[in-house]
Amino acid sequence: MRRRDLLKYSLTGLTFSAGPMIFAQNLSAQQDLALVGQNNQARSFDATQVTDLARALAKKPFKAPVSTLPDALSSLTYEQYSAIKRRPEARLWSDDSSGFALEPLHRGFIYTQAVDINLVDNGRVTKLAYSPNDYDFGGLKMPASTDDIGFSGLRLSKKTADAGAYDFALFQGASFFRAMARGQNYGDMARGLSIRTADPRGEEFPIFRSFWIERPTIASEAIVIHALLDSESVTGAYRFTLRASEATIIDTEMTLFPRVAIDRFGIGAMAGAHLGSAIDHRRLDDIRPNVYDVEGLQIANGRGEWIWRPVSNRETLQISAFADENPKGFGFLQRTRDSALFQDDEQHWENHPSLWVEPIGEWGQGLVVLVEIPSEADFNQNVIAYWQPQQALAAGSEASFAFRQFWCWSPPSKPQLATVTQSRSGRSTGVPSNGRKRRFLVEFQGDVLGETDSAIVADLSASNATLTNQKSYFSRTAKRYRFMFDMEMGNENLSELRVQLQTQGRPISEMWLYRWTP
Repeated sequence: MRRRDLLKYSLTGLTFSAGPMIFAQNLSAQQDLALVGQNNQARSFDATQVTDLARALAKKPFKAPVSTLPDALSSLTYEQYSAIKRRPEARLWSDDSSGFALEPLHRGFIYTQAVDINLVDNGRVTKLAYSPNDYDFGGLKMPASTDDIGFSGLRLSKKTADAGAYDFALFQGASFFRAMARGQNYGDMARGLSIRTADPRGEEFPIFRSFWIERPTIASEAIVIHALLDSESVTGAYRFTLRASEATIIDTEMTLFPRVAIDRFGIGAMAGAHLGSAIDHRRLDDIRPNVYDVEGLQIANGRGEWIWRPVSNRETLQISAFADENPKGFGFLQRTRDSALFQDDEQHWENHPSLWVEPIGEWGQGLVVLVEIPSEADFNQNVIAYWQPQQALAAGSEASFAFRQFWCWSPPSKPQLATVTQSRSGRSTGVPSNGRKRRFLVEFQGDVLGETDSAIVADLSASNATLTNQKSYFSRTAKRYRFMFDMEMGNENLSELRVQLQTQGRPISEMWLYRWTP
C-alpha cells in the first residue's frame, strides 16, 4: 500500500469525525464462548456461533479496548512500518490449488488495533497464532521473545495462471475494508457500519474484533469471512463472501444487536476522495486538471428512476438525502478512465474502482445519504454515502440486512438511457466573478440519442435561482447532447438544480441533480 493510501486510510476518521477514532486491542471474546478450544485445539464451527457471540456480547456493557504494543512497535514511522513484510512462505494457502492467498497484516504505525484471525477448515476452527518468525522486519530490531500480539487485519490475493497473484481485498482498521478489480488500484473504502456520520453528536466508529476465515476450495471460487463487530452502541455478526474476477464481488450478510437505541446509522457505507473537477475547479489550485476517485453518486431508486449526482469539494459541510423505498442500487462511480484527464503518474485515479451496492431483499423506506466535506488534500476521503433506514434500531432488538458490492470498472446495472459524461461549471462570459452567476454545461451520451426521431427537450429546473441563456448542442451521429445554461442567485446560498432529457414527455436520460453552494 502506498503512503497516500495509508494516510487516506488513517485520516478519514481523524480529520472529519466529530468524535474520536477508536483503535482497539482485541478482547478475545470468542474464547469465552469456546469457539476455540484450550491450547488452541480445533473445535467445531458454524456461522450461528458468531451470531450467538454477538448477541451475548450486546447484553454486556461495552468495554473500551486499550491499545498496547511492545516498545519496538508502538512508535513506528510510516517508512519503518511499510518495511515489515510477511515472508512469502508464511502466506496462507500460497502453495495450494485454491487460487487464493491470505496475508495476516502486522500491527504498528497507525494500525494499533489487534484483531484475532481464526481459520476454519472442514468445519473446525483454530486461532492463527502470531509469530515474529513469519515476518521480515526490514532491519528493525525486535525483542528476542514477542508474545502473541495478534494482527491488524488481513489482505487477500488471487492467483492467476498468466500473471501471478494480485491483491483484491483488504480488511484493516476499525470496520474499514477495500477491494478492487484486477488491474485497478485501491480507491474507495467501505465500512462495516456507519453510526452518526457528520452528526453534531459525534461519529462512532465500530470495530471488527475477530475474523473467522473459511479455507477456500477450487470448486467454490470464493472466500467466506465471518466477523464480529463491536462498538459502544451495537454489536454485529457479519458474513462476507468474496469473489474475484473481472470485478470483485462481496456479498455481505449482517445482523445487528443494539445496546442502545440508534437513530442514525448507515448500511452499505462507502467513502472516497474528490479534491476537484470541472464542476468545482475554482477550489482546485493544483497542477493536475482533475483529482478524484469519486466522480458522482448514482442511484437506481425504487420508482425506476436513474439519478446522477456529481459530487463536489465544498466550502462548507453539505448533507443531501434522497428519500426512497426499496432502492435497486446506489454507489460511487469513477466514470472517467482517460489518464490524460488526470495527469497523475502516481495515483492513477483513472484506475480506481467504482463501488456499486445492490440490496439483497427489500430494505423498505429510508434515505440514500450523501455527505460532502471540505478538503485540502487528495488523501482525505471527503465524500461519504450510505443507506439510512427509516426505522431506528431499538435497544435490545435485532436487525438483519444483506447486500452485494461490485468493486468494478463499470457497474453491472446500467440505465437504458443516455448517461452524463461531463458536468462543468464556470463564470458566465462577461460577468464579474462574484460567484453569484454561474454557467453550467451538462453532456449526455447514449444510443437512444441516435435512435430517437422526436424532438429532444432538456427539462431544467432550479430552486432559489433565475435561469437564462439555455442552449442545446445535439449530434445525432455522435449520440451526444450538450446542454448549457446560466444560473443567477439572489440572496440565497443554495440551489438544487435538475436536468433531464425528454422526448414527448418521456425521459430518455438519467436525471442530473446538483446542489450549488457559494
